Amino acid sequence: MTSGLGIFGGTFDPIHTGHVGLALQVCRQLNVTQLRLMPTRLPPHRGNPTASGEQRAAMVQLAIAGCPNLSLDSRELARNRTSYTIDSLREIRLEEGEQTPLFFVLGMDSLNALDSWRDWQKLTDYAHLVVVARPGQAWPIPSSVVGEWLVGRVREAEAMPFGCCGQVIRLDADFPQSATAIRAALRAGATSHDWLAPSVSAYIQTHQLYPREP
Repeated sequence: MTSGLGIFGGTFDPIHTGHVGLALQVCRQLNVTQLRLMPTRLPPHRGNPTASGEQRAAMVQLAIAGCPNLSLDSRELARNRTSYTIDSLREIRLEEGEQTPLFFVLGMDSLNALDSWRDWQKLTDYAHLVVVARPGQAWPIPSSVVGEWLVGRVREAEAMPFGCCGQVIRLDADFPQSATAIRAALRAGATSHDWLAPSVSAYIQTHQLYPREP
């Protein structure tokens, strides 16, 4: 089986150590030799990011320095329009060919709202979905639209090999912190944060991102 390629999408506003730790966990558990972190330009399901695309890309590069199997994928930042995951997965599948296993990483909150995504039922035509379950998060209820779609697709991370696409893989991860909470801490006056790499924290201070609120 050809080793896989991981794609981790998100705003990364800012990227924190939980993101990097999860990326490395995916590499270890799913035989992924390369994982790309792909910042979104204009997310369709939430407000626009606070930091610019250029700033978020710079923070990603700082955060993954020293991790040779992690890289930045800036394709969505280069598009002057709303970012849709299905478009990126189609592009990546064409680039990588039909035999490469692709793993797209998303959170349980995103899975529960998956039916609001563009062409959501076609996502697994191009990649496996790796659903990150944080402590206390619930799987979609069986009677929901997404819950019904999941029937027969869900596998545990230990159930390798997976093939090239088509599965929904559950991955448990123990990092309760979020970028939202980190932004709130910075705006409350924190000059650094335990969940930020020192280089990212320094970048935030240098560029006066997430300024303290009055």
